[in-house]
Amino acid sequence: MDRSRIQTTELDRLLNSVPQPIYVLDDELTVIFVNRACVDWLGPAAEGILGSRAKYHSEPEGPGPRSAAAGLCPPPEVLDGSEVSATVPRPGDRGRVSYRQARFLPVGARPDDTFAVIAVLETEDLSEPATDTKQPRESSATELHERIERFRREAAGRYRADRLLGKCPAIRRARRQVELAAASRASVLLVGPSGSGRRHTAGAIHYRGGPDSAGTLVPLACSVLDGDLIRSTVTALVSGSVLADESAHGTLLLNDVDELSDEVQAELAAELVDRPSTMRLIATAKQPLVALARKGRYREDLAAALSTITVELPPLIRRREDIPLLSQLFLEEANARGTRQISGFTPEALDVLHGHGWPGNIAELSQVVAQAHGQTAGLRIGVDDLPEQIHIAADAAARPPREEETIVLDEFLGRVERELIRRALARSKGNKAKAARLLGMTRPRLYRRMQQLGLLEE
Repeated sequence: MDRSRIQTTELDRLLNSVPQPIYVLDDELTVIFVNRACVDWLGPAAEGILGSRAKYHSEPEGPGPRSAAAGLCPPPEVLDGSEVSATVPRPGDRGRVSYRQARFLPVGARPDDTFAVIAVLETEDLSEPATDTKQPRESSATELHERIERFRREAAGRYRADRLLGKCPAIRRARRQVELAAASRASVLLVGPSGSGRRHTAGAIHYRGGPDSAGTLVPLACSVLDGDLIRSTVTALVSGSVLADESAHGTLLLNDVDELSDEVQAELAAELVDRPSTMRLIATAKQPLVALARKGRYREDLAAALSTITVELPPLIRRREDIPLLSQLFLEEANARGTRQISGFTPEALDVLHGHGWPGNIAELSQVVAQAHGQTAGLRIGVDDLPEQIHIAADAAARPPREEETIVLDEFLGRVERELIRRALARSKGNKAKAARLLGMTRPRLYRRMQQLGLLEE
């Protein structure tokens, strides 16, 4: 028998006899070995895991080897030859998750030439990820990754609302409102500026019980479609003449409902207020409809019908403390879509993102992170990797425009008049009568103006 084969068999036997769970990944983070203790710990999730690539993200993919492999992925810094520690999750029954602390050991001829990663897990399960007290948690990409992963796993059984990730008071209140809305069939109004995640949140409410039981989600763009199309679609849905039985459990999503004309508002009120329907109504708007109705800018009955539960989604500038978490979330979404695996952001890059104005809110942040992910050459996104528009905005903020000098007309005309009188007096060698003729005025008037302008003292 080949000697290398004998040595490999002996190594397998040795690792399988170790009570600690151990697995090995290659330089592309593909699982190439799992010892017996690790198989026992993973349980059914271990089936088919060999040969699965571990991507550094926390997107829930349901049961299967890809999901299990994603949970086993180390922070990408290990590929640079750095030994790292992280928490590894294991999905359990009824959505319960247990964790183990893992040490990831790079294997390579040189520190910058890692060709394999050995993961050694502790033998004791944890109910939640361990906390590393040696470094500030908010600056750790691993901590952000673990918080996102935990949020997604805990919320997966109730709703999928990734854009509601965060800890600021406004977003915590929005999460409570979304949970209330997702648990009922009442009409829901999602209020927030463009790019704040209104449509994503509407999908989270609709698909709360999973795509199989949610029915059909029918979106209508009130700001784009004409009134006849909106009216006919709503009439057909409410009457149940389309989508067959699915309409009874489906959701009608009226996007930008605050932009409806008065005529269409009246027709929708006749369909939605007076006719009972089992379809759920979700609407999005930039402003609360009830507030618009108080100002006489919206129908009160339609505003009340669409606003049984109102969820307010704050702009990103009101939740700046959530920018590191959201940036990591969008980075890991890019990891899941592509082959390159990025660990996180440098503190300097996060500082720049924190200082940006974000007129496009979280939708703009998602686009910025996706662009930076595509052009970074390292394992972390730095300041130079951020798109040009971020740098332009930062430069503009660092050089605020000068305040325009206010021109007071009387003072300006007074200065001009003083100068003209001085010149006339100089040409007339102090003769006020001659100076008055040069200026086209009488001598008494010139005298009065010189007195008013303080020129007599001169």
